[in-house]
Amino acid sequence: MKRISLLLLLLSFFPFVFQSCETDFDVTAPWQDITVVYGLISQNDSVHYIKINKAFLGAGNALEYAQNPDSSSYGGNLEVVLKESSNGNVIRTLTFDTTSIYNKEPGVFYAPHQVVYKSAFKVPADYSSRELVYNLEIRNKLTGKLITAKTPLVYNFAVETPRPGQPVINFATEGALQRVKWTSAKNGKRYNVAVRFWFDEIRGAAKDTIPRYIDWNFNSVKSNSLQGGESMEIPYSPSSFFSICKSLIPHKEGSEISESSVVSRLVNRVEFLFSVAGDELNTYMEVNEPSSGIVQDKPDYTNIENGIGLFSCRFVRTTETPQVKMRLSPFTEERLISENIKFIKKIGN
Repeated sequence: MKRISLLLLLLSFFPFVFQSCETDFDVTAPWQDITVVYGLISQNDSVHYIKINKAFLGAGNALEYAQNPDSSSYGGNLEVVLKESSNGNVIRTLTFDTTSIYNKEPGVFYAPHQVVYKSAFKVPADYSSRELVYNLEIRNKLTGKLITAKTPLVYNFAVETPRPGQPVINFATEGALQRVKWTSAKNGKRYNVAVRFWFDEIRGAAKDTIPRYIDWNFNSVKSNSLQGGESMEIPYSPSSFFSICKSLIPHKEGSEISESSVVSRLVNRVEFLFSVAGDELNTYMEVNEPSSGIVQDKPDYTNIENGIGLFSCRFVRTTETPQVKMRLSPFTEERLISENIKFIKKIGN
């Protein structure tokens, strides 16, 4: 948007500078095929998506071009493959095909329908012992241009507190801080930790039971290296759970669901989620974070060869296990009931 704004500024400025010149002035540079790529690989996923577009240029309003799918879409003119490699040897080649998504929110670019590239595959369970690397290759079938990128995977890691499979947690304690503790993952750099609170809403005259959750997000932390095994922790105040619930659970005025339609709420379970970003993804996020200094311009960051964008890795870990779901303690449930946000006693708790 900064470049669009600059172009509009120049267009408004040029008539004053060249008002005595009768020669037309073209502010658009010669067109170049610039491929824009965004993709993340995770062993959590069974289906992987990559967004691939082309940069566009033309006379007139750039915002109008952005609303035209033909301006940024390659159509069927790309071959997209992902090569899974171990120690430099290709194990398998995974093909990405075009597919349509229909739920993109309105914005600068066309919506709700967009074309992305999709491949269904699972990362092998023994990925860590084989040190798998994923090499992305995008070939333009019309020009022969080759765009490449590669990424390792974020490995699994150990969580110390709260321990996986812990049956109950108590947030109804005052004063003392609690700590989330874990060891860093190999190839993991940035850690976003959240408490996900699941509950049920009883709505309407029919008293339908609707599952719902909110996330209590902690500050992100970063490891010192990518080697893994580093002790990490985040302190938090347990009693803040209740102010988060009071802020996030009631439906706001004007939202799709009316708060008045909620008859009551029942507690369900809690899980701690660790969302881990690989090194390249972390760098991309750092570059695009709001600046606190006087200079607001950000350097462009890309790890795509012969294109621009980002191809990296991520991993999500939960304290929940298939056998044990973490419940709220009776004291926590009683405190929630007292907060007047329509929680009632759940039978069996």
